[in-house]
Amino acid sequence: MTDASPPRYQSPLSSRYASPAMLNLWSERHKIGLWRRIWLALMDAQRDLGVAIPETAIAELKTHLDDCDLAQAAQFERRFRHDVMAHVHALGEQAPAARPFIHLGATSAFVTDNADLMVMRDGLRILLGRLVALLRALGAFANRQADFPCLAYTHFQPAQLTTVGKRATLWAQDFALDVEELLHRLETLRARGCKGTTGTQASFLELFKGDHAKVRQLDEAVTRRLGFDSSFPVTGQTYSRKADSQILDCLSGIAQSASKMASDLRLLQHEGELLEPFESEQIGSSAMAYKRNPMRAERINALARFVISLGANTAHTAATQWLERTLDDSANRRLTLPEAFLATDAILILATNIVAGLEVRDAVIARHVAEQMPFMATERWMMLGVEAGGDRQALHEVIRQASQAVARQVSGGGPNDLLDRLSAAPEFGAVDPSRLRAELDPLRYVGRAPEQTREFLTEFLTPLIERAAALANDAPIAEIRV
Repeated sequence: MTDASPPRYQSPLSSRYASPAMLNLWSERHKIGLWRRIWLALMDAQRDLGVAIPETAIAELKTHLDDCDLAQAAQFERRFRHDVMAHVHALGEQAPAARPFIHLGATSAFVTDNADLMVMRDGLRILLGRLVALLRALGAFANRQADFPCLAYTHFQPAQLTTVGKRATLWAQDFALDVEELLHRLETLRARGCKGTTGTQASFLELFKGDHAKVRQLDEAVTRRLGFDSSFPVTGQTYSRKADSQILDCLSGIAQSASKMASDLRLLQHEGELLEPFESEQIGSSAMAYKRNPMRAERINALARFVISLGANTAHTAATQWLERTLDDSANRRLTLPEAFLATDAILILATNIVAGLEVRDAVIARHVAEQMPFMATERWMMLGVEAGGDRQALHEVIRQASQAVARQVSGGGPNDLLDRLSAAPEFGAVDPSRLRAELDPLRYVGRAPEQTREFLTEFLTPLIERAAALANDAPIAEIRV
């Protein structure tokens, strides 16, 4: 029997959920390409500041940025038990003119930390692009449904009326807050820079014969070459792991927003009001062929729970680092950072897919509103009764008794005939029944929901999307695996 499946375990994030763009970003080959660019930036800056590095060394290194032999590097690592030195030797064999100068004055964290920060920066830009796409879809949906009345719920019990579009703005606002936080993280993200073995820059001070100004210039030059505006003012051997924790908090926030929306959509699909996309040949259940399950929303909830839990890892890592550094962060970060980005990527792809294909069941929503409208009109009916000369307290008691009787009738599957009952009550005898019926127009009960929706879209969401789009990476979205 032949089996084309991989012989080893594969993370579902790579095999089922995340996009090729995010997978490539966190790949081993991309990481080593960044390491080589970081070494090039260091050598280039050192040469500009007077270190005797020949131009041939720079030129030779430039020709080997993306052709690392990972198998050969693995052999070196088995010998040296050190991943960074394995790649120093692998690169040195490919670029012998550069070999004497690779990693000059640097510590392992110089390449690993700077590369991690570059990957997270680019990962945040991909996620920002995903958020922009999602918010555009949510904004368009909210605008289309701005005036469509629906039941609003508190405690998942019918409360008053809102509109379908206004409810969508609540989801959009959560994601918009995530965009603001993500923009802040991107705008304040720093490189580690060139800080030396324990952060004192002693090796670089030695390299430049005690010239402190050149050491500072080296740090600034490498930072700029890596695409950052600034580096951490001080570090130990590593940059502060609080930076990782802050980024994971941002990803956790995105997961929280998505999970809230997905939970709402699952409730509304149960009510038959909003349904997530369902493909023509999609199977909802292997046993119950009639079922149409909200499996995309359920997957968002599942992945969001995972991302939220990962925030505890970076928090504990930041809290337990000893002095200038310990290595208990390494294995945890290798797992936590990529998994968090891959899962958040998958969440946002799913969320956009759902919103873009949401099915609104107008008739079901209207029926649910009609079933509850008489209860919501009772206060206005009471005011009409008083206006016609009735006693407010007597009218209140009639409404109370009739409402509770009708509520029992409705819960048992009967019709809501509250209007008929009150029209027949002597206390409402002086009120024209047509005036009572006019109070059942749902649009009279949605308050400023339509106006709030349009104001939110034009005054807040659109400017934020435009600001975010300028920094976002519009990475293509992979096909959703259902």
